[in-house]
Amino acid sequence: MEDCLFCKWNENKGKIVLENELAFAGFDEFAVSKGHLLFMTKRHVKDFFETNLQERQAIFELIDEAKKMIDEKFHPTGYNIGMNCGVSAGQSVMHVHVHLIPRYDGDVENPRGGIRGVIPQKQNY
Repeated sequence: MEDCLFCKWNENKGKIVLENELAFAGFDEFAVSKGHLLFMTKRHVKDFFETNLQERQAIFELIDEAKKMIDEKFHPTGYNIGMNCGVSAGQSVMHVHVHLIPRYDGDVENPRGGIRGVIPQKQNY
């Protein structure tokens, strides 16, 4: 898709940090923390539910590779992995992308509940 930000990343190659036959990764331009990476399919699909098994496997292979790289470079103490599927879930670029967000001791006062924080009043339980 000509107006898709991540399709442009794939064509340009300048922002790509890791890639394989079906997927690629680049640093998030609006990073939540040091080392925050995005993983996308090379084929334009809207969200995770439109990917095929091979694309999912390709993304998760890159996530494994990226974790090793981020561990060596930034030394995080934890990770969040997530994706937004649909506008209601916060998706703003309609091309599947998975976030790998390194976490660090003390980066938030109380990290309990992790990704449950997408609905703040449901985070603490």
